[in-house]
Amino acid sequence: MGYLVADRALRPLDRVTETAQRLSESTLHERIALRGPQDEIKRLADTFDAMLDRLHRVFDAQRRFIANASHELRTPLAVNRTVLEVSLEEPAASEDLKALARALLGTNARYERLIEGLLMLAQSEQELTARKPVDLRHIVRMAMEQIDLQPRRRKVVVHEDLCPAVVHGDPLFLERCLVNLLENAIKYNVRDGEVWVRLREDEAGVSVTVENTGPLVPPYEVDDLFEPFRRLGGDRVRSARGAGLGLSIVRAIAVAHGGGVEALARPEGGLAVTVRLPR
Repeated sequence: MGYLVADRALRPLDRVTETAQRLSESTLHERIALRGPQDEIKRLADTFDAMLDRLHRVFDAQRRFIANASHELRTPLAVNRTVLEVSLEEPAASEDLKALARALLGTNARYERLIEGLLMLAQSEQELTARKPVDLRHIVRMAMEQIDLQPRRRKVVVHEDLCPAVVHGDPLFLERCLVNLLENAIKYNVRDGEVWVRLREDEAGVSVTVENTGPLVPPYEVDDLFEPFRRLGGDRVRSARGAGLGLSIVRAIAVAHGGGVEALARPEGGLAVTVRLPR
C-alpha cells in the first residue's frame, strides 16, 4: 500500500522529469501544463513552465537578432566597398586619393570578415534544426577547392588520406568547419610547408584530423586558441591575419553536431586538430 501511494504521489514528478529531458532549443514551445491541486508539485511544474516561457523568448530574440544583423551589418560595408572600388576606377582621382581608397578598402574587408565570423559563430552555436546524411569526403574536397594553397607566395602542399565516412548533420556548417580548419593550417604555416588531412570512421564515430607544419605552439596555449579573438601568443589586437574566430567556429559546429574538437601541439611545430562527430 505504501508503494502504491508513493507511486501515485510521485507520478507528476516523473512527468516533469520526462519533459525536462525531452526539451531542447527546437522544442521550447512544449509545456508540462500539470493539472491538479495547488500543491508543491503543481507549483514546481508551473515554475518550470514559466522558466520555459522566458527561455523561449530569449531564443526567439536571438534568432531575430541574427537575421537582422545579417542584413543591417553587411549592407553598409557592401556600400562602402562599392564606393571605394568606384573611386579607384575614377580617372581624375589623384594618387593620394587612390592610396587612401586602397587602405580603406583593406580596412573594410577586415570588418567584413569579422562580421561574417561573428554571425557564423552565433549561428553555429544554435541547435541544428535539420540533419541529413553527409559524405565528409565530398565536404573535404569542396573545402579544398575554396582554399588558396599559395598564401603570400608561400606554397603549401596538402596530403589527403580520406576514407569513406558519412555523418548526419548540416552540410553547410560542416563545410565551413573544414574550410576554417584548412585555412588555419595553411595560413599559419612555414614556407614550403605541408598539411595532412585524414578522415577516419570507426565504432566511436567519424574523425577528421588536419595537421600542419608551422611555428612552435606552446602546449599551454593550445586550449586558448579555441576562444573567440584569441591568437597564438595571446594577441587580441592584430587583425591582418584574421579575426581569431576560426577555431571558435569549428568548436561550435562540432558541439552542435554532438561531437567535439581537440588540438595537440606538434613537437616539430604546428598543430594537429581533430574534429570528432557521431555517425
